[in-house]
Amino acid sequence: MRDFTLKAYRSLLEAFLQAGYRFLTFEEFLEHPEECKAIVMRHDVDELAWNALKMAQLEHGLGVRATYYFRIVKQSNVPEVIRQVVELGHEVGYHYEDLALAEGDEEKAMASFEKNLAYFRTYYPVRTVCMHGSSTSKYDNRLLWKSHWLPDYGLIGEPYLSVDFNKVYYLTDTGYAWDGEKIAVRDVVKTGFDLSFHTTKQIVDCVGRGQFPDQALILAHTLWTDRPFQWYWLHVREYIRNNIKHFARNNKTVAVVYEKAVNWYWKKKH
Repeated sequence: MRDFTLKAYRSLLEAFLQAGYRFLTFEEFLEHPEECKAIVMRHDVDELAWNALKMAQLEHGLGVRATYYFRIVKQSNVPEVIRQVVELGHEVGYHYEDLALAEGDEEKAMASFEKNLAYFRTYYPVRTVCMHGSSTSKYDNRLLWKSHWLPDYGLIGEPYLSVDFNKVYYLTDTGYAWDGEKIAVRDVVKTGFDLSFHTTKQIVDCVGRGQFPDQALILAHTLWTDRPFQWYWLHVREYIRNNIKHFARNNKTVAVVYEKAVNWYWKKKH
């Protein structure tokens, strides 16, 4: 079976349900960190917003609630998609990247953050936010919270700042693989878990054997698709991107060219 398809995603959700796990939104988990088998399914909608809607519909059909973080860029910020995701009962939050967009100007970044947070609150009473990695930028968006306090903005949490990943297992499909830590720039956490997967089937099998951790926060981007052409294109694109990112770490010229290409692609919608 091809991996990172909606069929594969359904098999993952069904495995957790059959094993007795509860699916909680991130805000629910922060409010009730119950000592039970719980999964927080988090989706960073970096792009392909309509794919996010398909995932949200699939989850809704299984009685699963998830958390969707939308960026302000046009590839993610699609009002009709956001509205429908909310109508399906999922949590929506802001996938912020204001410090990177402001090129390190903290005052400008916080003004932008407040404006964009207010915008997303027109769709959902946003209580959690999550940083976008902005891998080509030298600015880590989480640094905003070194001099500001989440509760001052009516927020109760940020995944990378509010979770003890020595107690909650973290799993991400960054790079179109479950073991893409080698090419991840900021989508990494310090953890005491010694557990790794490459394919979705390996996770499903682990859950079936009863060997998966009791609590986990799982990041699944919106690259999952049943459309053959899109699936093949995304695999080729991610393979090329992963290699460029790896090479750029040791080659300044490649890094600069890659950064310009990425900035052009993610040009902000005004």
